[in-house]
Amino acid sequence: MNEKENKNENHLISNTENEEIYHLDTRKALSKHFFEKRENGWTHAPFEREMAFYESVRSGSLETVKTLFTPLGGEGFGNLCDNYLQNLKYHLVISIAMITRFCINGGMSPEEAYNMSDIYIQKTDKCTSKNEINDIHYRMVIEFTKRMRQIKNGHIYSKTVISLLDYISDHLHEKILVQDIANVAQYTVPYISRVFRSEVGVNISTYIMQKKIEAAANMLQFSDYSSLEISSYLQFSSQSYFIKQFKKHIGITPNEYRKRYYSVGWMDGKIIKK
Repeated sequence: MNEKENKNENHLISNTENEEIYHLDTRKALSKHFFEKRENGWTHAPFEREMAFYESVRSGSLETVKTLFTPLGGEGFGNLCDNYLQNLKYHLVISIAMITRFCINGGMSPEEAYNMSDIYIQKTDKCTSKNEINDIHYRMVIEFTKRMRQIKNGHIYSKTVISLLDYISDHLHEKILVQDIANVAQYTVPYISRVFRSEVGVNISTYIMQKKIEAAANMLQFSDYSSLEISSYLQFSSQSYFIKQFKKHIGITPNEYRKRYYSVGWMDGKIIKK
């Protein structure tokens, strides 16, 4: 073996040894990390719920997003660094990056998505408190979702209809009357009913019921609340009425839906309509 070949062989041996050392160090670091997680009770958010949340943003389902939304720093969030505020910032940047890519996949132009991403990351960098971070997190999620809702519907709603949609989304856990919506919008019931049906394609009462059932289905799939508790939370007049409406819109009863879709993979667990 000549000198050049000997040097090459030694170089290969050296690289192999360095790789083995690197992998050994990585395994040690992972073992230490897993041990510390167990000792400190740290956990990560369930994969199915996390992916379902991102999918709901991508699909523009504002009601589902609000059902699945979890503030940063709570149960299920890993520890990325020892500084609490910096840890929240890291998680927020990750969330922004994930949502940006899900929305691009859902039809948002890369330019628009990345511009929104840049703005919120810059805002995140300037945060000095947990409250500021949580506020930016929520506003970012809602803005991306609303934009995806517009994209999915193929047009931009008028300001009047947007205000009606937002009101319904914010009050799903209440008994919503068309007259109350008209009062808030400062228009007559006939006017908002006509405009809403013209732009959304269904009357207001039907839309409200659809969104309540959609929220109920997601709560059945991704939470431990009972059918009775969900019915009460969403202000159905009775448990029997809730079951009747759920079966009408979904095709099966709430209990059947829970048995079929609870804790299943997020890609297999989308709401199935009759």
